[in-house]
Amino acid sequence: MDTGQLVLVTLTNPREKFWGVLMALTPAGASVRGVDLQSLDDFMRLVKSGEAASAGLVFFPMHRVQRIEIDARTGELPSLAEQFAAATGWDIHKFLKEPTQ
Repeated sequence: MDTGQLVLVTLTNPREKFWGVLMALTPAGASVRGVDLQSLDDFMRLVKSGEAASAGLVFFPMHRVQRIEIDARTGELPSLAEQFAAATGWDIHKFLKEPTQ
C-alpha cells in the first residue's frame, strides 16, 4: 500500500468501515482522509447539491485495524471512487486533496 491510494479500512471495537485516501501507514496506525462508509450516501448527496461537505483526517491505531484494502472495481461492481464520481460529478482525489493553509 502506498500513500495517496484510495482504501477501505475495516476496523474493530467498534466494527466500522472508513473510506478515503491513505495519508500515512506506520506501525502505530493508519491515517486516512475520508468518510465513514455508513455516511457515504449522505456525503455524496451533500457534495452533489453543492452544500458544505468535508472529509475528516482520522488516525486509526493499528490495534483497531482489521484490514485495509485498495478501492478497486470488482468485476462488474464499480469501485467506491467510481460510484462517487457517477453520483457527484467530482473526482474523489480532487475533492479529498489536502486543504491549503
